[in-house]
This record gives sequence, C-alpha cells and structure tokens, in this order.
Amino acid sequence: MALPDHSSADGRGQGGGGDDDTGIRILSVLTGLVVAGLLIFAPHASQDRWGAADPPAAVLLLWSMGAGFASGLGLAARLPSVARLLLSSPACLGALVLAVFRIAGH
Repeated sequence: MALPDHSSADGRGQGGGGDDDTGIRILSVLTGLVVAGLLIFAPHASQDRWGAADPPAAVLLLWSMGAGFASGLGLAARLPSVARLLLSSPACLGALVLAVFRIAGH
C-alpha cells in the first residue's frame, strides 16, 4: 500500500509534475503595492489632461494591482484556468504596460 505524496508541511508535496505553484512572487506583490500606492496617493494618474476621469486607465491599473496581489501571494493558483490566466504575473505586467501607454497618450 503506497502512501500519498504529502511530504511537505504546507501540503504541496515534493512529487514532480505538480503545476500548483502557490509560492510568493515578490515582484508581483511589489507591483501590486506600488500600483495601490499610486492609486491612493496620486489618483490623478488615472485622469486625462483636462482632469476628467479616464475609466479605461483606472480599470487597467486596478487589474494590474489585483493580478499582482493574486499571483504574488499565490491566490491565483487555486482558481479556474480562465481566472488564473487573467490574474497571472504576465497579466499583471501586460495590464500595467497598457495602462502606462494609455496614460502616456494623454
């Protein structure tokens, strides 16, 4: 009778082939923190040059922040594949780049 492969204390096991990566990604967490700080302390960053709100820029910044926190803290690994894709580290970077292009175009 074989024992289940649960040799680590956090329940992830040591067996190969596991795609369940729930570790902390420092760069993604820092990106989420920086974008959150930007939205809190400089909300005019998501406004156009006339001072009106720019909803697409705000949504892209919020998406980048949420994806940074979710992928950085390992929360996205437990979600379905579509949500995992939308909250991944590449999605965080992509949303941030799109937001920077949107804001730079003002």
